[in-house]
Amino acid sequence: MKIETRPEQFKEHSFVGVFLRKLHLDIPLLMALILLLVLSFMMLYSSSGKDWGLLTRQANRVGFAMVLMVILAHINPRQFQRFSIGLYLMGVGFLIAVLVVGDVGKGAQRWLYIGFRFQPSEMIKLTTPMMVAWYLSGHELPPRWRHIAVATALILLPTILIVRQPDLGTSLLVASSGMSVLYFSGISWRFLTGVISALSIFAPVYWQFFMREYQKDRVTTFLNPEADPLGKGYHIIQSKIAIGSGGEYGKGWQENTQSHLEFLPESSTDFIFAVFAEEFGLMGCLCLLSLYLFIIVRGFYIAVQAQDTYGRLLAGSLVCTFFVYVFVNIGMVIGILPVVGVPLPLISYGGTSMVTLFAGFGMLMSIHTHKKILPS
Repeated sequence: MKIETRPEQFKEHSFVGVFLRKLHLDIPLLMALILLLVLSFMMLYSSSGKDWGLLTRQANRVGFAMVLMVILAHINPRQFQRFSIGLYLMGVGFLIAVLVVGDVGKGAQRWLYIGFRFQPSEMIKLTTPMMVAWYLSGHELPPRWRHIAVATALILLPTILIVRQPDLGTSLLVASSGMSVLYFSGISWRFLTGVISALSIFAPVYWQFFMREYQKDRVTTFLNPEADPLGKGYHIIQSKIAIGSGGEYGKGWQENTQSHLEFLPESSTDFIFAVFAEEFGLMGCLCLLSLYLFIIVRGFYIAVQAQDTYGRLLAGSLVCTFFVYVFVNIGMVIGILPVVGVPLPLISYGGTSMVTLFAGFGMLMSIHTHKKILPS
C-alpha cells in the first residue's frame, strides 16, 4: 500500500522538526519562562524606581543563566547520571570549605572565594537530587528500608552543613529536593508518616538547642506580627497592606505606593510579589499563579514521559523544587509561612537562584529532548 505525503508536510517535518530537535529546547516551557522574565523586568523597573543599572545587571545574569540552560539541554541525561557522584562530593566539599574558610556577610558564612565569589549551597540544590536519583535508580523500586536509609543520609549531609552556615531557607529547599526523589521512587505512606512524626517530636528539641535567636524571632513574628509592628513584624505587616490595597484589579503598573514611599522593604527581591499584587490586584495574581501552574504541569509531563528511572526521578524532583520556591515565597509574603530568604522564582532580583533554576530547566529539557524513538 502506497502512502501519499503532501510536500508541505514533508517540508515541515524535515526543516522545523529537525531544527527543534537540534535546538534541544522544549518550546512550550521556554515560552512560559520567557513570559515570566518579561514580567520580572516590568516589576523590577517599577519596584526599583526605574533603576536602569539594576535592570542591566539583571539582564546580564539572565543572559548567563539562559546560555547555561541551553548548554545543559544539549547534554545527554546519561552524562548527568554518570557525573552525579562526583558533582555531589564536590558540592559537599565546597560546603565543608565554607564552614572553614568561607566569606562572612550579613552575619552568615555562606560564600566561598575561588577566583570569584559564589554560594555552594546553590549548587547542592541540583547535585543532591541528582545523587539520590542515581542511587535509587540502581535498585529495585519501591526502595527497601536500607536503601531509604542511605538516601536519607545523602540528603541530611548537605542539609546539616547548610543549616550550620546558617541558612535555614536554603536547607529546606535542599531537603525538599532530595525528599521529593524519595517520594517519586514509591516509598510507602508508613515511611512518610514516620518521618513527619519524628520531625514533630524533634521540633521542640531543635527549637531549644539548635535554633538561633533570629530564627526563633521569625517564627514568633509569623505567629503574631502585630506584637512588634515597627520592628520584627514590620515587613510582613507592610506586605499585607500592599497586597490588600491592590484590590481586585490593582492600581496599575508603576502605581504602587508601598514600594515608592519606601514602606515595603526588599521590594525588588523577597517581597516583590507584594508589589505585583498591589499593581495588578487579585486578577493579576491569579494570572501569575496560572503561569507558574503551567510550568509545573509541563514539568511533570516531561517527568512522566522520561524513558528511564533516573530521568523520571530527577525531572520530578526539579519540578518539585520549583514548586517549593513558589509556595514558600508567596506563603511568607502573604503571612501563612515564616519569613525566610527565598526569592520569587524568575521574578525577584538576584543571580544565584536564577542560575540554579535555569540550570534545572536545562536538565529538564535535556531529559525531554534526548528520548530515544522506541519501536512500535
